[in-house]
Amino acid sequence: MPTPVVLGALAVLLAGPLPWAFSRWPRLRRTPAAAMLLWQSTALAAVLAALGAGLALVTGRLRQGAAGPGDVVVAALAGAITVVVLGRLLLSGHRTGTSLRRMRRLHRERVDLVARLDGGVSVLDHDVPVAYCVPGMSGARIVVSRSTLTRLAPAELDAVLGHERSHLRARHDLVLEAFTVLHLAFPRWVASASARREVEVLVEVLADRAACRGGDRRALLSALVTLAGSPAPAGSLGSTGPALAARAEVLGDPRSHPWQAVAVAVLAAAILALPTLLVVLPWLNGLV
Repeated sequence: MPTPVVLGALAVLLAGPLPWAFSRWPRLRRTPAAAMLLWQSTALAAVLAALGAGLALVTGRLRQGAAGPGDVVVAALAGAITVVVLGRLLLSGHRTGTSLRRMRRLHRERVDLVARLDGGVSVLDHDVPVAYCVPGMSGARIVVSRSTLTRLAPAELDAVLGHERSHLRARHDLVLEAFTVLHLAFPRWVASASARREVEVLVEVLADRAACRGGDRRALLSALVTLAGSPAPAGSLGSTGPALAARAEVLGDPRSHPWQAVAVAVLAAAILALPTLLVVLPWLNGLV
């Protein structure tokens, strides 16, 4: 039965070479929403292909009646690998989610103790300019320091606050959490580190775009330069996140690139559709 072999090869391709290639295609950042869809589709397709390969092998052997002891061993081994993959995903999801939520809850509690509220923003009495947000279902926080308020012009401050509000509104923390789960669940040879790094850049680019919508791109760029290198606590999303130079390059290009966005979205749909069809069609044929 060729489907398990094809799904296994596809899982390897989606987990390693393809993310590596995408991470070396910086032009993707010019259409950040479509690029994010591409990364999410690739990650989901890789997991689906990996799980589908094991399940297809097990069901294929069972349909053959497990004619010999070799069939039983192969089916048992494939089933065990599938259970291990699923188990590592679930365990990584539980550990990552629990750790992040505890960390953010404690940080929100500490911010509430030492910060003063100013227009819904928590202001820390600190000389180092910082600006970040702490996500949470029980009440997110946008945190800036006193130095940020004094060093940024009004337009710059508005752009930074818009950036942080965009993070919270779009729940970029959940996107990053999903890729962190994948990164921690699988071996190092899987290109999950590249995926996570690129997604970290894309959520910042998306927040930059939202902050500049109808506003001044130069104000945000100037604010990012002022805040460059400012610390952000673990589990938070800061305005001066990763790849500041790459973000500045994207901000300097005001064009929308619609054809690239369409092409990347189609590619994302095709990548996700392939393992889906390979998993679903044999199952439907079995029912018929």
